[in-house]
Amino acid sequence: QVQLVESGGGLVQPGGSLRLSCAASGSIFSINVMGWYRQAPGKQRELVATITTGGSTNSADSVKGRFTISRNNAKNMNYLQMNNLKPEDTAVYYCNVRLSTGAVSWGRGTQVTVSS
Repeated sequence: QVQLVESGGGLVQPGGSLRLSCAASGSIFSINVMGWYRQAPGKQRELVATITTGGSTNSADSVKGRFTISRNNAKNMNYLQMNNLKPEDTAVYYCNVRLSTGAVSWGRGTQVTVSS
């Protein structure tokens, strides 16, 4: 099993930046893909960005050009750098990993609120 802990959320003004971190522990060598999802009030959970262990990335159209996902394999962490934040980015952000077994693990989430 892989355990995930997110950090870095908080309150930020529109146009500001936040950097989310996800620390992984456990069977870290079983991870194929790491990513971030978010769930805003009254909406479905949606994919934000993903990164493979080889460094290939993908992101949702709504965040392209503003959010960047990266990872540090030596530290067993990945990051979501969020720039030019908008009120519609307000959500609980969840770290996610897909394992070689096909199973998926989730963190408990971190709140990001973008407001004046």
